[in-house]
Amino acid sequence: MASVVHPDELESGGTGGADVRVTFGAHNGSQRLRQSVIRLTPGGSHDASPEEERQAVLYVASGHGRLTIDSSPYELEPDTAAFVVPGETVTLANDGRDELVVVDVQAPRDREEAAAARKVVVRASEQPELDASPERTFRFLVNEEAGCFDVTQFLGVVQPSKAPFHSHPYDEVGYIVEGEGIAHIDGEQLPLRAGSCFHLAPEEVHCIENVGPAPMRILGVFHPSGSPASRSYEGDK
Repeated sequence: MASVVHPDELESGGTGGADVRVTFGAHNGSQRLRQSVIRLTPGGSHDASPEEERQAVLYVASGHGRLTIDSSPYELEPDTAAFVVPGETVTLANDGRDELVVVDVQAPRDREEAAAARKVVVRASEQPELDASPERTFRFLVNEEAGCFDVTQFLGVVQPSKAPFHSHPYDEVGYIVEGEGIAHIDGEQLPLRAGSCFHLAPEEVHCIENVGPAPMRILGVFHPSGSPASRSYEGDK
């Protein structure tokens, strides 16, 4: 199955000024997480309501717009994340001057806890920067602190480097927000550029190499919930 997908090479879907491309899902090996990249031209809109019994985490890669959840509006700007629970009616609208690009990841809701302090919108600039490894930092976006108990969404920054090969205990999809590099997965070297998407199965050995001169920014979403710093290195017992 595919490990890296470039949305601009996929067939486009969507109506109402929306370009929707499904990058990962059951059709190509991601059984739990379904990732789509939504592009809205100025004035465009899109029904982003999750499929039945599924929740969604959204991330604005670029542009400005508006998210409406059950008649409640929320302003969107770059590096804004949003958490949508099953059964909600969701509309994305581009009321800005430039294209609005949103990464939408849907996942089943396994735990039914009611979050008293649910955060619908989280802005990366308001989240603390944490260390994942010597060459990588991250900021939590949507996770248990936002009332999402099944998946974790984060924004990672990778300095120019090649990390040691490692694996994670969770299923993950990612999106390259900025930068260029190489995904080393299952013996393959797969090029990454801004807009590229990737899927990592649980315990799949890999590393992301930043070959550019500047930091690479990566959006990650994984299931079950946890920390991006949780990893096992080759040779660990």
